[in-house]
Amino acid sequence: MVSELVLFQLSSFCALIGMTLGWRGVMTKFAGFYDLPTAWSQVFWGIVLGGVYAVMADGLLFRPYFITVESGGAIGTGLNIFSLLFVALLASIFSHLLLRRSRVRKGGSQPSSGWALGLAIGGMTAMVVMFRMFEFEGIFSAIGLLNIALVSVVTPRAEALITSRHGFLMLHDRRWGAVLRSMFWRSALLVGVYSAVFTPTIWLFILPFVILANPSAEAWIWESVPKEGRRRLRRLWAEQARVAQSLPSAPQPSTSVDSEE
Repeated sequence: MVSELVLFQLSSFCALIGMTLGWRGVMTKFAGFYDLPTAWSQVFWGIVLGGVYAVMADGLLFRPYFITVESGGAIGTGLNIFSLLFVALLASIFSHLLLRRSRVRKGGSQPSSGWALGLAIGGMTAMVVMFRMFEFEGIFSAIGLLNIALVSVVTPRAEALITSRHGFLMLHDRRWGAVLRSMFWRSALLVGVYSAVFTPTIWLFILPFVILANPSAEAWIWESVPKEGRRRLRRLWAEQARVAQSLPSAPQPSTSVDSEE
């Protein structure tokens, strides 16, 4: 019982680190110009939804997959496609319903709320996966710890990208398209993360998608900023650029030596 408690605390700590790193960058760049209270409320609902989603995925997908791998099955087999689509579709539908709340739609904050919601969902997913991984033999080796770090950092950010894109599509009245796209990418993420648990080289295929999609997140969050906020933000950035250009360059040390006559 004590060992399970310690493993749970370790997995929770790593998941919180991943959520914190996922919040930095995109959300902090536009801090003060989007609906922050609504985004924080989505974190709470994301923890609730993510907990149910992670437990369902663990019971219907990861455990049967683990048994298949342990019995000598090939990596990538053992995942039931119908269970995979069902779990991913369920999470996408409930994410859609949370982003359809009047509080979210009133300010057009679906992308920023989606980022916060996705971070929480991804954090809970990563926590359950890491809890299972901490039970593996040799997990505290260099490769095992690197794998844990990648799960804790990449999974929340990838889920945030999926759900923020979902909210961005909702702003453009592509509701069913948003649900189906989220289901596809969420299914692909689950397959990738579960495969990477046993074969860390799978991260070489996951990371490029996350890195390539990350710059687009700023354009999605930008849609959550009201028009007046966009004008003030542009002026702020322009002023910061002028101040950076007007700063005097650091004096270069003199290399000449005065000669005495």
